[in-house]
Amino acid sequence: MVRTGEIRRLAPAALGNLALAAAYYGAAKVGLLEQVVVAGAVVTPLWPPTGIALSFLLLLGLRMWPGIAVGTLLVISTLTSLDLAGFGVVAGNTAAPVCACLMLRHVGFRIELDRLRDGVALVSLGAFAAMVISATLGSGTQVLTGALPAGDFWRTWASWWVGDAMGVLVITPLVLAGRMLRPPRNIPLYRWVEAAALLAATVLVSLVMTRTSLSLLFLVFPLIVWAALRFQLIGAAPCVLVISVFAISAANGGYGPFTGLSLLETMVNLQALNASAALTALLLSAIVTEQNTIRRRIEQVCWELAEVVDRLAPGESRRRWPPEG
Repeated sequence: MVRTGEIRRLAPAALGNLALAAAYYGAAKVGLLEQVVVAGAVVTPLWPPTGIALSFLLLLGLRMWPGIAVGTLLVISTLTSLDLAGFGVVAGNTAAPVCACLMLRHVGFRIELDRLRDGVALVSLGAFAAMVISATLGSGTQVLTGALPAGDFWRTWASWWVGDAMGVLVITPLVLAGRMLRPPRNIPLYRWVEAAALLAATVLVSLVMTRTSLSLLFLVFPLIVWAALRFQLIGAAPCVLVISVFAISAANGGYGPFTGLSLLETMVNLQALNASAALTALLLSAIVTEQNTIRRRIEQVCWELAEVVDRLAPGESRRRWPPEG
């Protein structure tokens, strides 16, 4: 008989896995709205479930891995019948975020993303290195089962890897930043006005750059810098998401700066924009947050030093400096 204590211990994990499976499936349905068929394989320029999966693992622990597997099974069941290739996709989509979480833990990654090293680790290990696993297992099993011609392996692999990596770069920082949200208190009115202006400007510039045939994709970077400097990750991550959504929509529709481009040219231009925007937002936000943390620590040390001086020599810390001659 299962003890009541064991049930209470297992219940949070079971509920967490169910929530992850549901979130994974919902994010997949959103991602598949902008799907691309490469050599008969369905891939997406941005695969949000990967970012969702890694976020759950970082926040709730490795015990969440069954939720990833269940979510992947649900997605595959809506697209095709489950076969050997499907099990390869499940294995790859589960193993990649698990390995990403393990590597990030090994290097001392902090989910607050308040240090430059955390941003670099998420990019290099969480996105670029770990997602090789899902791309290799997913594409490889399709080749082995005959679902994908061997000559199309690398095209499919590259598209798969980029989609998963972009999911980590765009979605994971957004989820981790959302975790740090607190009820707004004593926020000046001008900060609300600035945030609204930033959001409006991001939507407007993204709309313009994806509707004109001129090459104006670079216009989004001043907005990302503005968001990172003034609001750090909580402001920069949503801006990157808005930019990516508009760019992916334009790329799939073949309009704006993507008009007349081949599939390869479209994917290269799109992912160059998405990767550059995500990297700029993530790394710059981490640098600013780290500098702000250092400044606050220095201020705290100065206050503590002033208190020590006051105890040793009352009034000395408030003397004018430099002393009058």
